[in-house]
Amino acid sequence: MTTAAPHISRFAALRLVLSLLVLAVASVALVPAATAHTGRSASANAVRLWTIHYTAANGSDRLATVILPAWYGPDDNPPLPLVISPHGRGGSGHGNAKYWGTMPAVGRFAVINPDGMGRKMKAFSYGYEGQIDDLAKMPEFATHALPWLRIDRTRIFALGSSMGGQETLLLVARHPGLLAGAAAMDSVTNLSLRYHQLLDLACDQKCMKRWGQPVGRVLQSNLRREVGGTPEQAPAAYAARSGLSLAPAIASSGVPLQIWWSHNDKIVTDQQTQSGAMFDRLRELNRCAPVSEYVGHWAHSHEMRASQLLPVALAGFGLLPARDKHLPRRPLHAGARLLSLSADQCLTTVTLKVFVVSFP
Repeated sequence: MTTAAPHISRFAALRLVLSLLVLAVASVALVPAATAHTGRSASANAVRLWTIHYTAANGSDRLATVILPAWYGPDDNPPLPLVISPHGRGGSGHGNAKYWGTMPAVGRFAVINPDGMGRKMKAFSYGYEGQIDDLAKMPEFATHALPWLRIDRTRIFALGSSMGGQETLLLVARHPGLLAGAAAMDSVTNLSLRYHQLLDLACDQKCMKRWGQPVGRVLQSNLRREVGGTPEQAPAAYAARSGLSLAPAIASSGVPLQIWWSHNDKIVTDQQTQSGAMFDRLRELNRCAPVSEYVGHWAHSHEMRASQLLPVALAGFGLLPARDKHLPRRPLHAGARLLSLSADQCLTTVTLKVFVVSFP
C-alpha cells in the first residue's frame, strides 16, 4: 500500500516531525476540543459487536469479533478503514474487542479481532505462519460473513499487543502490501530469547498453587508444544516466528510502523532486548524506514486501551482526530510517563521527548 521513498526533502522531514509533536501534545491535552468527525454519537452504545465464523489455515472453525459503529449496516454502509487486531497470549477475539471502547465509532472505522489458531494450540499461536496468513485474510473473512460491510482497501491497519504485537510484526513482514500502517505494542520479537526469559517471570504462592510449578515453566511447555521443541531443537521454527529474524523484510516494507514498549513490563521482561532491539535493528537496516518508537513506563499491554494510549496510536494512523472531545482526557496509568517519539529521516534526525502527565 505504502512504499518507502529513497529520499525525502528536508522540508518534508521537518513537517513530519512537527506533525508528531502536534499529535503528542494534542493527545494528552486536558481541555477537550470540538469533534472533527460527523455528529453521530460516541456513547457507550456507539458500537456494535458482530461474531463471525472463519476457517483457519488448518481447517478449524474459528470465531472473530467485528466491531462496527452502531449506526453502520446494510442501509448505511460507506467504506470503512479496517484494523486487524490479533489478541495476546491466552486471550480471545472477544476479550481483545473490549479494549477498543467507543473508538471505532469516534473514528468511523472497523476492527476485527480473531480468535486465532496456532499449529497445535488455539489461544497460543505465537506467530504461526498459518495464523499470519489467516490475519491477512481477515478482510475477506469479514466481508464474506457480513456481505454489506464495505472496507476501504487503501486503509487496512494492524495493531496488537504482546503476542498480538508479535503477530502484527510478522504480518508486516509477510504481507506488506496489505497494510497502510501497523502498531506493535509490548511485543516479543525474539522468540528464542523469550523462551529462556520466561523463567524470569515472578510466580508467588497463589501462582504456584494454580499451576503447580513456576508459570514460566508452564509457558515454556506451551511453546515447545506449539513450535515443535526448544529453541535448540527447532532454531529455524523459532526464527520464523520472530520479528527480528524478519527485520530485513520489515525494514524494506514501506509500512509505517509504531513500536511501543515499556521499561516497567513484568510480563515480556527486559523489553530493551525485544521491542527496543527491534527498533534499533530496523533503523540499522534502513534509516529511512517509516518507524517510530514509543517508550514509557506502563504495565504490560496497558497502553492498548481506549482509556489510555490506544487513541495516540490510532491518531498516528489518521483514524482519530488529534483533538477530539471523545478522547480520554486523563489516561489512567499512574504518574508522569515519558513518551519518546523518534523520527530519523534520510536528511534530518530529530528526537522529540514529551512528558505525558497523567493522573491516577
